[in-house]
Amino acid sequence: MIIYYLIITIFFLILYREILIILCFIPFFLTSYPRRKDALLGKQHERPFWEKILSGIDHKISGFKYRLCLYWVANIPSHHIRNFIYRYAYLMPLSKNVVIYKGAEIRFPANCFIGEGSIIGDNVILDAREGIEIGENVNFSSNVSIWTLQHDYRDPLFKCNPEHYGPVLINNRVWIGANVIILPNVKIGEGAVVAAGSVVTKDVPPFALVGGIPAKVIGSRPKDLRYKFTGKHSHFL
Repeated sequence: MIIYYLIITIFFLILYREILIILCFIPFFLTSYPRRKDALLGKQHERPFWEKILSGIDHKISGFKYRLCLYWVANIPSHHIRNFIYRYAYLMPLSKNVVIYKGAEIRFPANCFIGEGSIIGDNVILDAREGIEIGENVNFSSNVSIWTLQHDYRDPLFKCNPEHYGPVLINNRVWIGANVIILPNVKIGEGAVVAAGSVVTKDVPPFALVGGIPAKVIGSRPKDLRYKFTGKHSHFL
């Protein structure tokens, strides 16, 4: 019996070693997110005293926790475990019934608010360094990218100047098609649809259908939208 439990334990450690490492480093993850923003109001959240103490060694493991650990989290084959770590290790403000599929890359999760019932497809990139706010019952298809910060190619030092960064706001019941790219300082109105492969550079009106590069209004959507996503998802994905 002891050998049986030992084998099970070894198997668990091999299969889920990343989870154990993440849990051990949670105190250091929390030092990353005193600057959590409200994408609409631009409010800064004050950091607790204990976070200031831990931040002294924060920079030494920043690459580890920002990229490697988030990559591990994104590929854990369990929605419940992924959401638990996003919420409590990375302080990501997730509402109930949110679905985030495997392979999503979320930069600065604490700056990324996702409303109730919204679905984030696989291999989505959410660059929340300047704040992303996603409303309720929003549907992201696969391979969507949202960028809130980019370099100025005209700047001699290749800086990210003010006109090249800013938050992204996506209102309720928006549908973002596959392979869409959304650039900084964009607001997408309620119920809008962004066609697959589009590049969104400007605000999108409510209930509009936009498509192309850059995205332009090509149609409209009925305004009597009442559907709600319940958090139902494909398991192990």
